[in-house]
Amino acid sequence: MLKEFKEFAVKGNVIDLAVAVIIGGAFGKIVSSFVQDIVMPVLSLLTGKIDFTNLFVSLDGNSYGTLAAAKEAGAATVNVGLFITAIIDFVLIALAIFIMLKILVKKKEEVPAPVEVTTKVCPFCQSTIALKATRCPHCTSVLEE
Repeated sequence: MLKEFKEFAVKGNVIDLAVAVIIGGAFGKIVSSFVQDIVMPVLSLLTGKIDFTNLFVSLDGNSYGTLAAAKEAGAATVNVGLFITAIIDFVLIALAIFIMLKILVKKKEEVPAPVEVTTKVCPFCQSTIALKATRCPHCTSVLEE
């Protein structure tokens, strides 16, 4: 059983998947930072300086200035702003992956498939003949291989 597990764990697909998960986690952190540190402040400025981080509803009926103050007071909150930030994170990550895949697919399409050579030119009459031909069907010359 240990031998089978080792074979499974060392297979290329498992290692590729592990690398993809690690890279994906790092990429997610980068996009989250981009959203929280760049997009959200700009969006806040465009929407009249609404701070989505502190957009919440306190379920105890009291009013708190910030989400941190509500949490410190032990109030239960519905964190609408954090949810909006998570949605924006998801949309930006999905958009980035979509763009990367489009670029990769486009590069794959641009690479022409190798053309298999199936013909050659007779050195005597310059006719196109089959690659495996040993005698030219046009001039009947014997061809060297």
